Parts: sequence; structure tokens; C-alpha cells
Amino acid sequence: MFKFLETVIIGMAGGLLFHMLQLPLAWMLGPLTAVIVWKLFTKRELNWPVGFKNGGQFVLGYSMGLSFTAESARQILHQFPSMVLSTTLMVGFGLIMATLISKFTTTSFPSAVMGTTPGGLSQMVVLSEEIKGAEPTIVTFMQTIRMLTVIFIVPTLAIHTFSSAEAVLPMEESSGAEQSNVGLETLFYLSLIFIVTKIAVHYKCPTPWIIGPLLSVALLSITGMEPSELPSSVNLIAQLCLGIYLGLSMKVDMLGDWKRLLPITLLSGLSIVGFAFFLAYVLHIFYPMTIATAFLCIAPGGLPEMGVTAHTVQADVSLVAAYQLFRVFFILFIVPIFLRGYFGKNEHQHEAADIG
Repeated sequence: MFKFLETVIIGMAGGLLFHMLQLPLAWMLGPLTAVIVWKLFTKRELNWPVGFKNGGQFVLGYSMGLSFTAESARQILHQFPSMVLSTTLMVGFGLIMATLISKFTTTSFPSAVMGTTPGGLSQMVVLSEEIKGAEPTIVTFMQTIRMLTVIFIVPTLAIHTFSSAEAVLPMEESSGAEQSNVGLETLFYLSLIFIVTKIAVHYKCPTPWIIGPLLSVALLSITGMEPSELPSSVNLIAQLCLGIYLGLSMKVDMLGDWKRLLPITLLSGLSIVGFAFFLAYVLHIFYPMTIATAFLCIAPGGLPEMGVTAHTVQADVSLVAAYQLFRVFFILFIVPIFLRGYFGKNEHQHEAADIG
């Protein structure tokens, strides 16, 4: 119990510090950073029940599903070819970066692939636990550095380079008005979504605690049922839970090659952002959209972060949501199939060679 309370205090302290410094995703990156630093300097063991991790993922999936509207669906159908091509090219560029990282460091190729794939931090870390040969510790480190690079650079470029918008709202304050009226209808929706999520868990779907609520809420939204937004305080608690979990999942003492891994990870993150800008410029030429909208559509950041930035710079929020949602679905459903097949086949080949 004491270790749990210590973990909560450390996580909240990191969140408060990042919030005071007005850093993006304060209640996820703050706890993550605080937990890592605390473990690194004190060598103390912390405790975080798996239920808090699952609960945080559930809220994250629910919130992401709310962004999927009928307008988003129409945008996906209209620009579906460009979404497939741009997402495939981004994943392919990530594979190139992974090849270079595995070549110049001691990082295994599966870990490098999972670390450079432009998916969400929590999704890719959880997915790395299902991929043979991938080390979640290294994946967490690489995805954290990549995410920090994207979150700090992309909004800065979009706001100060592509837009004349002067006001930048903190992430936590721009998520909408507080909605505390939790009635019977909301409880019904939550129960239904929870049942679907448990079914996803039972049938071992990839990252079920994110996919279950995401798909459930998206389908409900499209059919016009419109589940209520969760109070912003719930979203902040979810970020806190996920941030602490991700911080604990990084075993710093196991990351012996981090000094060599850090600069090349930073370089790959900057390269991915640069490649995203190149694709965005091409998209801007072929479609009637601003460069800011195109950049936020392609940028490998999370849907909430890119959506808030799109609203700030007066970009097309629905189009940004459509591209980001498609990338989430593509990486969570299509990419794992190829990764499991490829790395599983290689492992069998190594086993056969060892037997022979």
C-alpha cells in the first residue's frame, strides 16, 4: 500500500510540475518523467496495479472514439487513397529508420521497428508486448523520445509558421466544457462499451482496452447516438494512470545502450517529422487544403494533440481527425498482422537453423 501511495504522489508531482510549466500533455508526460527520474536516482520499487493501466486505456479509447463523426467518415471515403498512401509511406520511412538504428546500435530490429512506427505511445508499448523479439523497455524509450519530438515540434511549426494564431490553449483547457451530468443514458452507454471491450479482451484483440471503447463509441457516434463526453477531470486521471504505467514499464537499468540510442532516436524523430512535412506539402498541392491542415493530417502525433493544434490554427479539424483516425486503425489492425507474421517467421527460421 505504501509503494502504491508513493507512486501516486510521485506521478502527481510530475503532472503538477509539467502543468505549471505549461508543457503539452502535462498529466501524461509529467508522471512518466517523474517516475523514471525517481526510479533512476532512488533505485526504489514502485507499484501500479494493472487495473489502473486498463482503466486509463479505456478512457483514452472512449475519448478518441468521440472524435469519429459522420463528417469524418465522409472525409475518409473521399480521401481514402491518399490516406492509405501517406500512412504506408510514413510506416515505410519508419522501417528505414528502424533498419539504421538496429545497424548502428545493439537494439534488436523488432524493438527498433516498434520504436519508430508512428503510432501512439501507449498503443505501441502495449503492442510491443505482443510482438516476438520486441523489448517494451526500449520501445517505451524510443516512442517517448519520438513523441516528445513530435509534440514539441509539430505544434510549434503549425502555430508559429503556418498560422497567425496568437493564443495557444493548454491541452487540458481546450478539451471542452466540463460535463458532469452523468445520467442513466450515459451509464447505459458506458456499460455497453465496457461489455464490448471485455469481448475484445476475451478474443485477444490487439490492445483491446483501447480498441474496444474506440470502436464502440465511433459506431455509436456514426449512428447518431452520440455518447456524452467524459468530464475533463476523468481524462486527466486517465493520463496520470497511463503516464505512471509507461514510466514504470521503462526499466532504466536494463537500457545499457541508451547513450548511443538517444541521439540516433532524436535524429530519427526529426527525420520522421521532416518526411511528414514533405508529404504534407505534396498533399497540399493535390488537394484544396492549407499547408497547416495537411501537416497536421500527416504528422505522426496523437489525435488529441493534433486535433487541439488544428483548432488553434483554424485548420480543418474534421479532416485532421479523419487522417489521424485512419492512421490509428491502420497501425493497430494492419501493421500488427505483418509484424507478427514477419518476426514470427524469422524466429521459426532461427529455431530451425539452431536445430539443424
